[in-house]
Amino acid sequence: MQPTLQHHARVDVADVLRGLAVMGIILLHSIEHFNFYSFPDTAGQGALLDFTDRAIWDGLFFLLGGKAYAIFALLFGFSFFIQDDNQRMRGNDFRRRFCWRLLLLFIIGNFNACFFTGEILVMYSLIGIVLVLTCRLSTKWVLAIAAVCMLQPVAIYNVIRASLDSSYITPTVPSSHLWGAAFAMQSGGTFLGTVAVNIWEGQLASLAWAWDHGRIFQTASLFMLGMVIGRNGLFLKEHLPMWGRVLAISLIAFFPLHGLDQMLPDFIDNKNILSPLLIIISSLANLSFMLVLVSGILFAFYRTNMHDLLMKITPYGKMSMTNYVTQSIIGSMIYYNWGFGMHAHLGITASFLLGIVLFVLQYMFCRWWISSHSHGPMESMWKRATWIDKSLRPTVKTL
Repeated sequence: MQPTLQHHARVDVADVLRGLAVMGIILLHSIEHFNFYSFPDTAGQGALLDFTDRAIWDGLFFLLGGKAYAIFALLFGFSFFIQDDNQRMRGNDFRRRFCWRLLLLFIIGNFNACFFTGEILVMYSLIGIVLVLTCRLSTKWVLAIAAVCMLQPVAIYNVIRASLDSSYITPTVPSSHLWGAAFAMQSGGTFLGTVAVNIWEGQLASLAWAWDHGRIFQTASLFMLGMVIGRNGLFLKEHLPMWGRVLAISLIAFFPLHGLDQMLPDFIDNKNILSPLLIIISSLANLSFMLVLVSGILFAFYRTNMHDLLMKITPYGKMSMTNYVTQSIIGSMIYYNWGFGMHAHLGITASFLLGIVLFVLQYMFCRWWISSHSHGPMESMWKRATWIDKSLRPTVKTL
């Protein structure tokens, strides 16, 4: 009998979700000037531009802020399960190899951080160890741990402490001097100076922000939820009824959570209670809306005539890391002082339109590249380096 290689078939809708998430990320980063919040003076611009600036900023952050990143994190956990289970079916334990893969991701993330202070790959490489620690637990235990993380245990502790002790001050990581150093270099520094600051002060500032805003626990939770989705094949068409229930529950949950997030500052004066409480509520609100988006895309993919249209974005999703890293390089070159310094000339509307152009150019490149390659350039390098020790390459198991 010929040896048969067991593996999971690629799930197209995961590439659709990944492509849409990275598209959302580039649009958000474009209007933020890639974490460089420096914009031209708008005092003399017309009322129409004032309106479009506000509509684009508020609309994109409502639709994608904290959600595009969440989908990306969910799919990171999903991809881990696929890789881990493929190796398990071949008789291999992938956990040690995944730790090496996380180290490679840490290196890639630091390269990306040379250009962009808000990059997330370093954070993923650090939090990704939670997948190694939980992947052999039962689904019930994984869901329980994910739920605890999503509820933001540190923030809950701070709310309780501040409620019981009026002198308690909710701790935060001091990072204003780090952001100041990064902003100063983005405003007037050279390329090498920007790299030096981004790789240290910029990264520390980004990780500090992630901790202070609950992103560490939220990301760990999303990784585990993505792993459970993969474990149970929940992205497959036969599970659409379950996603219908998810859609209904998420819609019901989102509006009161979003309302609380907006109104609590008017009713709670103690910032030591308010700040951690908003972390909990906004985390749950973003999770709810993210699940609305995921459910809606799944239904559109499987049950509507949008299937063929959505399939067209799969090349972009298959090259998500390549797109994420190259948008950082291009974006910093456009907006930072070491490049063209366009932060002083492009307002929110113009930056949004430029973001669309960048997406289209990346998409065209992806279509061309995938026509003759199975992986994007960065994805291929990551995969090759993952299995650089040929003696530890996957083996073929005879059935």
